[in-house]
Amino acid sequence: MSDKPWGGVFESATDERVEEFTESVSFDRRLYEHDIRGSIAHARMLAEVGVLTADERKQIVSGLTAIGDAIAAGKFPFKRELEDVHMNIERALVERIGDIGRKLHTGRSRNDQVSTDFRLWVRDEIDAIDRRLKGLQHAFLTRTEKDSGVILPGYTHLQRAQPVLANHYWLAYCEKFDRDRQRLADCRKRVNQLPLGTAAMAGTTVPINRELVAKELAFEGLVANSLDSSSDRDFAIEFAFCLSMIATHLSGWAEEWILWATTEFNFIKLPQQFCTGSSIMPQKINPDVLELIRGKTARVDGNLTSLLVLVKSLPLAYNRDLQEDKERVFDSADTVRACLELAAPLVADAELKRESIEARLEDGYLDATTLMEHLIHKGVPQRTAHELIGKLVGAAMKRGERLSDLPVDFFTSAHESLDESVYDVLGVENAVKAFCSTGSTNPAKVEEQIAVWKDRLRD
Repeated sequence: MSDKPWGGVFESATDERVEEFTESVSFDRRLYEHDIRGSIAHARMLAEVGVLTADERKQIVSGLTAIGDAIAAGKFPFKRELEDVHMNIERALVERIGDIGRKLHTGRSRNDQVSTDFRLWVRDEIDAIDRRLKGLQHAFLTRTEKDSGVILPGYTHLQRAQPVLANHYWLAYCEKFDRDRQRLADCRKRVNQLPLGTAAMAGTTVPINRELVAKELAFEGLVANSLDSSSDRDFAIEFAFCLSMIATHLSGWAEEWILWATTEFNFIKLPQQFCTGSSIMPQKINPDVLELIRGKTARVDGNLTSLLVLVKSLPLAYNRDLQEDKERVFDSADTVRACLELAAPLVADAELKRESIEARLEDGYLDATTLMEHLIHKGVPQRTAHELIGKLVGAAMKRGERLSDLPVDFFTSAHESLDESVYDVLGVENAVKAFCSTGSTNPAKVEEQIAVWKDRLRD
């Protein structure tokens, strides 16, 4: 038997440089569990349709199980000349049980075998990452008890805009990461379609039962078209996109907290176990973990771009280019998983610097929009009210005062609708209480959302 699964037609050995160039076992060996699971299901199906005897099936399943145990124990010698994890396992099976092992590949190709293994792996990764996202949501939600009543300056364009409850801020990230979980769940539906049995690209003449394999491997359905099955990597690219969105959300959060931890902001104290120091400046406590989370988004986005370029001009059906997909997806999944594992405890252990936040909370005219809407309630058109309050803010700036510090005659002279009632909406606490729309930072609305999230994340 040739060292190659395709060696029968060849009269010369493969150049060693080609073997080194084309091998994938150095990275796809991590699919070994999924390959063995898929092969066991395939063997059982072959026995059900009469291609294998019950004894042959038993020997194949037993052999594959033993190989899996050997790989898990680090006692399996992967060989580069066998190209990939799939052929390494198949060759080891033949060496263990003889010619019966050569029957395993009946009714399938490496094309549908690889796709099946990859889908199984992606499915498991989706579930693992979803659990970590849920853990991060729990960390943010837990902060709502610790930081109840704290008001933060909200920003647009990184300029102070309006006041928001800290709890409203924490729930904003629960929402972002929930959309990530929804995307993963939706992606999982398209991942969870069985390609095995579509063979190389046109199907097989062997009377296989694909539905039986799908049921054993918990696939929701079958890939319907053999040409599409052989060429499809949409599921992997979609997963990579989901990972890119998670990384983007993590990066935005990391950037905010990096800013908040500066002396200039002084909003948050990061847990020192998630920081590092300087080799020359002894006073430094650097947010390196957050910076790396922000930085690693670049490689996740780069992997997505690589995958899109990889498939952009491929004709039907299978092309060897597709071997380049796995390292990119593996790297993105590993990177995002590592970021999530650090993000949750970092969120849980950080401390808001309440006194520092409160000391400057009234700066920046955060109540200006609330005052404008106070005028709207009195029948003044929004554009008119906007201009009028803008002038009042300008006057207060010149005086070096806050709006709430201005005397009442300042307001009454500006517009006949303004009177002492302005002080009911001025100041950050009054401004926060004045909000009333669903989804706003109004304390009662926020408490309602906290209750919703506690119910949604209940185990």
